[in-house]
Amino acid sequence: MADKVRELASKKAAVIFTKSSCCISHSIKSLFYELGASPAIHELDHESSGREMESALRGLGCNPSIPAIFIGGRYVGSAKDVISLHVDGSLKQMLKDAKAIWF
Repeated sequence: MADKVRELASKKAAVIFTKSSCCISHSIKSLFYELGASPAIHELDHESSGREMESALRGLGCNPSIPAIFIGGRYVGSAKDVISLHVDGSLKQMLKDAKAIWF
């Protein structure tokens, strides 16, 4: 299952693994949209193998496992990590470098 998660995480420039009921994940998705990115969203509670994928995320070092944010195929962290990157200005540059945004 870890291979499937790695594959999904690298298919788009920005990828968020989440659950539909997670309000923190909703805020992260909104932030990405505001920055001009259109991330791939994988809601694990709507995936047939969602529990296994969540376990695989933990096994890959994602703690907490939800939300797990990948940019350019690389795990960048959870919500607090992404907010910190946004506050210090580096999130937008990471999205540019991964070609998730162009401006």
